[in-house]
Order: sequence, then structure tokens, then C-alpha cells
Amino acid sequence: MPKSKLKIETQSAAPRTFLVGVNLTGETFRQQHARLALDASMQELAQLCETAGLEVVGETTQTLEAPNPNTYIGSGKVEELQAWRAALDFSVVVFDDELSPRHQRELEEALGENILVLDRTALILDIFAQHAQTREGSLQVELAQYQYRLPRLTRQWTHLARQAGGGTGRSGNGGVGLRGPGEKQLEIDRRRIRERLAHLRAELDDVRAQRAQHRAHRRRNEIPVVAIVGYTNAGKSTLLNALTNANVLVENKLFATLDPTTRRVRLPGGHVVLFTDTVGFIQKLPTQLVAAFRATLEEITEADALLHVVDITHHDSAAQAATVMDTLAELGAGNKPMVFALNKADRLAAASAQVDDAHRPRFAQQEGLLSEGIPISALRKTGMEAMLQEVEAVLYERMVSIKVRLPYRAGDLMALFRREGVVDAEMPEERAIFMAGRIPGRLLDTFLPFEATSTPALIMQQ
Repeated sequence: MPKSKLKIETQSAAPRTFLVGVNLTGETFRQQHARLALDASMQELAQLCETAGLEVVGETTQTLEAPNPNTYIGSGKVEELQAWRAALDFSVVVFDDELSPRHQRELEEALGENILVLDRTALILDIFAQHAQTREGSLQVELAQYQYRLPRLTRQWTHLARQAGGGTGRSGNGGVGLRGPGEKQLEIDRRRIRERLAHLRAELDDVRAQRAQHRAHRRRNEIPVVAIVGYTNAGKSTLLNALTNANVLVENKLFATLDPTTRRVRLPGGHVVLFTDTVGFIQKLPTQLVAAFRATLEEITEADALLHVVDITHHDSAAQAATVMDTLAELGAGNKPMVFALNKADRLAAASAQVDDAHRPRFAQQEGLLSEGIPISALRKTGMEAMLQEVEAVLYERMVSIKVRLPYRAGDLMALFRREGVVDAEMPEERAIFMAGRIPGRLLDTFLPFEATSTPALIMQQ
């Protein structure tokens, strides 16, 4: 059944905002639906609004088999929204899903003047714009915003038709008198945005090239990189600060960190590695952000291992962790060596420092992705030693078998195999050298392009 909730009103200068969530039950939409339950998703949406500086005064939800092609929600729910607006005097409506330009236009017309209809994507983009601190972050956010706004530009010109009578006045011209200038200005704006998009992409290509140079330098210095990943607000920045005194901004807000920070950490066995804090993930992550933040997200795809931080106290930690795993898979980083840090374990009710099975991410138990997560508290700096020992084991001790044919020009890879791995067999061939043995899992991506599908006959006979 549809439901509505009303918060206690408070005096605030922030825009008064009403939330709308839809539970889509159709087969197609169930497959695309977020892992978080609707109630949890709406709570998260309220947090996003708070982070963006909006005051949430109420919310409503509806269950539908498929979105209404005109207004996303049903006509009865639109009438209910009109009644809520009269009662609560809000000026912003935020939907928990991404709306099409038509949905936004129809809803704003139905709800009357001076109403702004936003969706989750627009809200997240706004938060990213507020939190971008560096030139790189600002470029990436601006690119994502223009990609989102370009197909929605037509909405800005609907007022022209209304000024001209919209086809219902005495002239019945439907806005003919102003349509030409409006459409001309619209094309000018579209062209300017496309030009700006091309400029932003060129600048971000330069950023990607610079990052690639930094990564190449790290490889030459043989320093492994561990990317800290996780759901937004899971405690990634707090963890990096605990490990390195990095002074990364820490706030109890979603997406407090956008720009990656990299610091050296010495592991218990003496190895030095680089830990990189990365932007947090969230369910329904806008595709524009994934594309725009490619330069930053490459820090994840190029890392030697991942440290997946899970807020073990969150009631939907399993769904959050699964969302992160889905996003990593989309980025092509789902099979990287991974350590799970179960953060905020000090807040659990159990007196024991051990995390019981009820609090472990269910997805890990079901899919075999996690045998033993490491309980930690980044805030209190507990569990750090055990976590770093596990990272060290993943980077240096856990070996995988592989056979490769390395071109003779790849002398650096031959040396790397001999130095970091265990060579069981080696034989020169006409154009390459065949090597078989075991290497640390973190090096698997480096050698996979040269993987051999057959073994030389002489080695087979030995």
C-alpha cells in the first residue's frame, strides 16, 4: 500500500523538500532494482538531501509494476503530492530514481509554479559539485553535470510557450511568436555545452596521462598500490588517517571525499606499499559520474589489491557491500585480490571484539567472496595490525600458478617473475621465452596478457 510520512517541521532557511520513492515490481525493473530495500533507500535519500543542504519535511512511496510514462508515479499519487504541497509548502521534490526529461517536465507542470523536481542523480551531482576541492575533481564533476543536463535543456524553454498562450489563448498560436528565438537560443546553448564537453574531455585526458605516468613510476620503484574502496561513509578516509596521519577530511556525510589521497604505509613484514583513498560508491550510482570519474577510478582498476571497508554496524551492510562488488565488477576490478575490513566493530553490542556471523556481510558467505573479514575500528585504531598482515599476505605470500610466453623485449617482466615469483620451468623459444611457475596474486593482471595456452614438448617430457 502507498504510504506517506511527515517529519516534525523545523524553522530553517534550507529549501523545504519532499521525497518520493517507488518500488518497481515488474520483472525487468526487479533485475535493475537497487539491492537496498525501499525504506533503507529512502533513508539514504534523506541523508543525501541533508548533505546537499535541503530540509526534508515529508516523504511518500508507491509500488508500481512499471513507471508511468508521463509522470513516473501514478496519477493518484500526483494528486496526493499536490495535496501535500498545499499542506507543507515545500518547493523541492526529490525522486529516489533517475527521471527522464519528460517525467521532470510533466511533474513540474502538474505541481504548479515555483516547484523544482529533482532526481537522485541530480542530487548526487550537486553534492559532488559542493565537495570537489581540486582542479581534477571539479573537471570531473562539471563533465558529469553537463552530460546530465544536455538532454534536459528543453525544459528551460517551456516558459516561452506559456508566455505566448500555450495554444489555449485567443490567438491559439501555441507560442509561434516566440518559438523561433527560443529554439535558436536552445541550439546555441547546446552547441556551447558540446564545445565545453569536448574541452573538459581533453583536459581530463591530460589528467589520465599524468596519472598513468605516476603509476608507471610506482611500478618502476616496485611499490604495490592498495586502493581503499567501500560504500560512501563506511570510514575509508578515517582508516587512511589512522594508518598514515594523512589529515584527509573526515565528515559524517555522504561523499565527503572525492579526490584520491595516496600515502605510504609500512606493513608488519617491512614491505612498503601505497594506500589510496578513493571516492565512495552508492547504489544507483549515476552513469555520468562513472564515466566522468574514469581518471580517478583508474586508481582502483590499476591497483595491485583492494581493501574493501564495510560499515559492519549498518543494518544493510550486506546490501551495501554487494553494491560495491557490483560496481567493481562494472569497472573490471571485481577479481582483484581483496581484503575485507569490517569497520566500526567497536560499536557492536557484543562485548567480544569478534564479529559474529550475524553481522558478517551475507553476500560474502553466500558467494564465497569472504572467508574471514577483519574486525577493525578505524576511529580507535584497533585491528590495524591484523588487517595489515592480511594485506601483506595477499600482496606477497598468496601465489597463483601461471604459464607465460614473454617476448624477449620484455626483460623487465622476466626479471619480475624471477624476483617476485617461483619459477618451476623456463625454456627459450624462437620469439619468446616460456616460463611456468607461481607469482603473487597482485601480479596476475600484469602477466595475463602473455598467458601461454600450451607447454613445450621438452618440458612435458621432463
